[in-house]
Amino acid sequence: MRVLIFLFTSFFILADNHTSAEKEVLDRLASYYEARNNQDYKAAMSFESSVGTFNTNSDGSFHKPVLFETLEERSNNPQTGIINVYYPEAIQLSEDVVHVRFYAEGIYGSRDSSGPYRTRVTMNWVNENGNWVVKTQHYSPASYGGVHMPDKYDFK
Repeated sequence: MRVLIFLFTSFFILADNHTSAEKEVLDRLASYYEARNNQDYKAAMSFESSVGTFNTNSDGSFHKPVLFETLEERSNNPQTGIINVYYPEAIQLSEDVVHVRFYAEGIYGSRDSSGPYRTRVTMNWVNENGNWVVKTQHYSPASYGGVHMPDKYDFK
């Protein structure tokens, strides 16, 4: 009886309701944004599908074709700032697909400007040649109303 009680309680202590694929994708998501924040384009691109990604904003851009950039193209179009991932969740849809959603906030910029950034993000990660990589990304504005929008002075 003691063995049964031990096994029963151990199951709940060890279980966190994530599959191993979901855990791996959440770890890779954190590494992906770390590479992006550090402007390590080669590392960031290693987390993206080698045959391109579908990137969409809630601005009617569903018509955009698959994006495939070279390292040189990515390096010539730098994105600056720090984007933090909040409340990431993952659910495995099939053996080779994990859906992820989260909030992203921070300071986002390009060569010409920067400003506060807040959005909701959904991604589909696929298992490509044994590695979990981003295949689709959708960004939609997260205007919560009455909530402070961060700016660069908040991070000094």
